Amino acid sequence: PAQHVDTGMGFERLVRAIQGKASNYDTDVFQPTINYIATKSGIPYGKAEETDIAMRVLSDHIRAISFAIADGQLPSNNKAGYVIRRILRRAVRYGYTFLGFKEPFLHKLVHLLANQFKEVFEELKAQEDFVSKVIYEEEQSFLKTLETGIKRFEQYFSEAGNDFSRIPGKFAFELYDTFGFPIDLTQLLAREKGATVDLDGFDTEMDQQKTRSRAAASQETGDWIAVKDEDEVEFIGYDNLDGVAEIVKYRQVKQKDQTFYQIVLNKTPFYAESGGQVGDIGFLISDGEKIEVINTKKENDLIVHFTKKLPSNVNAYFKCAVNVKKRKLTENNHSATHLLHAALKAVLGKHVAQKGSYVSDEVLRFDFSHFAKMTEEEIRKVEQIVNEKIRENIELNEKRNVPIKQAMELGATALFGEKYGDYVRVITFDKDYSVELCGGTHVKATGNIGFFKIISESSVSAGVRRIEALTADKAEEFFNNQVELVNELKEILKNPVDLKKAIKDLMNEKSKLSKQIEAFNQKQAGQLKEDLLNKKQEINGLNFIVDKITLTSSDSLKQIAFELKSKVDNLFLVLAADIDQKPQIAVMISDNLVKEKNLHAGNIVKELAKEIKGGGGGQPFYATAGGTDLSGLDKVVVKAKELVK
Repeated sequence: PAQHVDTGMGFERLVRAIQGKASNYDTDVFQPTINYIATKSGIPYGKAEETDIAMRVLSDHIRAISFAIADGQLPSNNKAGYVIRRILRRAVRYGYTFLGFKEPFLHKLVHLLANQFKEVFEELKAQEDFVSKVIYEEEQSFLKTLETGIKRFEQYFSEAGNDFSRIPGKFAFELYDTFGFPIDLTQLLAREKGATVDLDGFDTEMDQQKTRSRAAASQETGDWIAVKDEDEVEFIGYDNLDGVAEIVKYRQVKQKDQTFYQIVLNKTPFYAESGGQVGDIGFLISDGEKIEVINTKKENDLIVHFTKKLPSNVNAYFKCAVNVKKRKLTENNHSATHLLHAALKAVLGKHVAQKGSYVSDEVLRFDFSHFAKMTEEEIRKVEQIVNEKIRENIELNEKRNVPIKQAMELGATALFGEKYGDYVRVITFDKDYSVELCGGTHVKATGNIGFFKIISESSVSAGVRRIEALTADKAEEFFNNQVELVNELKEILKNPVDLKKAIKDLMNEKSKLSKQIEAFNQKQAGQLKEDLLNKKQEINGLNFIVDKITLTSSDSLKQIAFELKSKVDNLFLVLAADIDQKPQIAVMISDNLVKEKNLHAGNIVKELAKEIKGGGGGQPFYATAGGTDLSGLDKVVVKAKELVK
């Protein structure tokens, strides 16, 4: 029925045939990149097979990595992201081992690639800086791992000598678990040495680790006990926050020293945790009994209610009551993430894509793709846009059971890597501003959100930033706290006309006083040093100095000890110091005495520290100790004199 023949001749093979080349890599599709790599490495292409292969790997892998990142898939430790990370790390390893690239290099190829494909794949050119930054961060991180892991591998190879035909699974797991070395990379290194890896042994070690992890968080889950036959569970929570339901099935769960129950109802207004939105809490009420629902989650498309108690009569009808305040506040934050997503695209660029979120009644957290820290100006602009949309009081436009194709034609934003069915739910706040596929609950109009305030912007991983923000009463509470703080500062500073100037003046005054105190301390230390020199006693061939002193810093104590060491031969020094009402001891011994009389300052200070109820240690020539009993300093002086005698 198909009116064509699939020859398997893709673009690269077609070019190879037209240009009469023996390899895809000899065509002008790959040669610009390969020539650049050859120039930067200082190794001509065609000189040796292993370096040629390395250049081909880099020129090929950079395409897969760059296009995938431009499409929205970032390197990660799971699913599609892990495939990208493995490809990237394989390229880095070839560059490191065979081409001498000990510093990040792969990201420099993005510019070449973006220009080469700008007429074909314009998304890469538009996101060139972002893609390059993500690859750079990945390279920089992996090169540290690579260097450590390869050294350990080479050390093992050297110690094994001729007996190196098979890498034990235990050692391969050590590389993976301790150094973050992927097993496929260990296999690659082994093949280059003519060896194999005991994968069965590796899997055994991995299973043992998983068993240990499971044991640490052991959970005993009972079998489901059916109460009534029910094929489908109906969720009524989009339209109702209460309802009447029956129990379909339940089971008991024991975790550590806790016991709780999981209950499935035939219909429920409780939203189950998903899409970043926390699960609802509330009550199941029947016959005067009130069972608290402490969480709601999904399991195999079932909505499961978590309770600490099982109802006395599982066959009863239950009134389901969602905690309305918590749900409404959570909806404020969820809808705010949609407004935030659109605002970030408007301010930072179309490359911004959601990479995760968390919304509860307390806070909203939104992870998104972006290559740099947001400036204060960008943060303020995003806040301004979101709050404008809140004040516009845009009504929610919710469409359920929309064919996925129709939803995409509406311009709905779908999350990369998420799985969607044939029919989806579309959430719109102004068709020209925010249209997203979403299964969560939302406000009826944006005005319900009240106010939006970003409280932090930070990095999560390479190319991913995180915003935390507050809405509604939490935002109000935040501002009230800030106003209260400012008022307290004004009161402390005697209500200055210009608070900012008053604080700057205070900081300048503090800086000047700190310099004066430092000068005073140095003068005090100098005078103290002279006083200590005058107290020097010659005992058993030692120049013995012991005294109780008062200082303002530990640094001064150390400075005095070292200066006395430089001035006094055969020195045996013990200083019992009161430093801001905290006892400290310093012991300094001349190097020649350490050798000739087998003295050790660390051992001596440990013995003296008992008098101040403390401990310490250090080197043979210098050691310190701290404690809690200031009154014991006099005993330290007495004990030191006894020791030297």
